[in-house]
Amino acid sequence: MSTLSGKFVWFEHVSNDVAKARAFYEPLFNWHVERMPMGEGQPPYPVIHNHNVGIGGLCSDASGVASHWLPYVSVPDVDAAFAAAVAAGASPLTGPTDYGQAGRGAALADPTGARLCLWHGAHEDRADAEVTPLGDWYWNELWTTDVARALAFYQKLIGYTVDTMDVGVDGPYYLLKVGDKMRGGVTPSTNPGAASMWLPYVGVDDCDAKAAQAQKLGAQVLLAPNDIPGVGRFAILLDPLGAALAVIKANPRTA
Repeated sequence: MSTLSGKFVWFEHVSNDVAKARAFYEPLFNWHVERMPMGEGQPPYPVIHNHNVGIGGLCSDASGVASHWLPYVSVPDVDAAFAAAVAAGASPLTGPTDYGQAGRGAALADPTGARLCLWHGAHEDRADAEVTPLGDWYWNELWTTDVARALAFYQKLIGYTVDTMDVGVDGPYYLLKVGDKMRGGVTPSTNPGAASMWLPYVGVDDCDAKAAQAQKLGAQVLLAPNDIPGVGRFAILLDPLGAALAVIKANPRTA
């Protein structure tokens, strides 16, 4: 079975109102949600489909935690990775657990506070696409209060190597890689007092139009459409439930 260790293979929207999340995201990205049985005694899990491919889920959480997108990173051994993460300063949220026939996962907050799930699927990880389909996940970016601590944690836990990209006055941008595959980015959190978080990017065909559509559906535009030289045009949104994500119209050569 093929495990693409270090790849973000799933994204889960966590909020106190799954129906409201669905009403926003289905028309925005042309996603559709289907409920997947999870076994005896467990409620069905709402799975997000893009072009009939499962890419994420919707999770109800009434604990009062702020709405967010929770990324799942592929690891070869959830139990070992979870123990190593906690030993390296992560805060445990949910210990290693089997989820029906889907796989095994464990949730934690990294040493800077960003939440993620360690995951080992029961099936092969979805292969990397040469061109990211519209409506699929294009990128995942850690906004952190402590870049040095975050980089050290993920390099040790996942085995990422790090490249540095010069982005001008905003300082260096860090690329997390496994071999020659770029798996995510790391950047300092720009808002004083803001918590660390992972920010997923969804590929779209028109960044400006998608940001405007999101506003009509009840989102806030945190960062208006902006160009990243050599990469594409992106905007950062806050959905009606308070979860942040970005949309990007990638340049053809980097899609």
